[in-house]
Amino acid sequence: MIRTIVRRAAIAGGLEVAGGLSRAGLIASARGQGAIFTLHHVRPKSARAFDPNAHLEITPEFLDVALRTLKRDGYRFTPLEHLPEALAAKGGPVACFTLDDGYRNNLERALPVFQRHQAPFTVFVTGGFVDRTHTLWWETLADMLATSEKLRFDFGRGVETLQASTAAERHAVFNRIAAFIHGHDEAKAIASLNAAALDGGIDPQAITERLTLDEAGLRRLIESPIASLGAHTISHRAVARLTDAEARREIEGSLRRVEAITGRPPQTFAYPYGDAPAVSERDHRIVADLGFTLAVTTQPGTLIARAQASLYALPRISLNGHFQRARYVSALASGIPFRRAAG
Repeated sequence: MIRTIVRRAAIAGGLEVAGGLSRAGLIASARGQGAIFTLHHVRPKSARAFDPNAHLEITPEFLDVALRTLKRDGYRFTPLEHLPEALAAKGGPVACFTLDDGYRNNLERALPVFQRHQAPFTVFVTGGFVDRTHTLWWETLADMLATSEKLRFDFGRGVETLQASTAAERHAVFNRIAAFIHGHDEAKAIASLNAAALDGGIDPQAITERLTLDEAGLRRLIESPIASLGAHTISHRAVARLTDAEARREIEGSLRRVEAITGRPPQTFAYPYGDAPAVSERDHRIVADLGFTLAVTTQPGTLIARAQASLYALPRISLNGHFQRARYVSALASGIPFRRAAG
């Protein structure tokens, strides 16, 4: 948790620095050819005593501010699948908008804002969420810790009872279980978490159904000409940690699942989690071999000339719930805060 706080403080400092450059008219040279933006939830903020996933949501009002600001700053709103052509055409920085996992509020809350600004966007679909065969472990775990002061979980050495009565304890438990999921067999670890949730009266499948769009909802979404779907695996596991056969099956399976909804193969893919440990060069090759036009990570950065040589590992910038201030939008788009945080 301390590391997270320090990194967030570094980004906030970078945002203030970049904001100062923006006010001085010096930020345009830093923003490169544009940016791909990552979103998850778009919904009104609810007060929650324990909210480890707060970074994954922004309000519709902030999304509106972000789009207005980017438009003012001269960004060209471009469908993600048309990004290569837009970069080749030049003519000002490009902004592409992506939303991961396929939440219901993407249809109910985000779509009206994007329509107001005629800003195309892509929703990356996890097949197992659509079909209710897989669960959102980070949402399950957050609900478990919000409703209980103790949590029983087996890290592989027998069931432990974890204290979670204070905010610090809840965050520590959340981070420990998240690290276990990322460091072991992800499917088995999530199955263990789901079993613990059911023992505590929480239904992980019900959470998935409540939060994510089914096939009918996704079909309603793409009735809008500005909305498109991309692939995001079936189970939302980190593909770099899977065998060659598993990784290909996950990626190709999600391609076919989206194709069944839209009638055509998706051109774009997003790696689950998307950070360096979750994505490998092997995965880039699988995505290219399956015919995708491009793929995105969550590694922060702007679009620069050399990015065009690596269309299967494109960076994105998060419109992050921790930084919902109007003056931060231009600063985020510049990429300066992330270079500062990395340093």
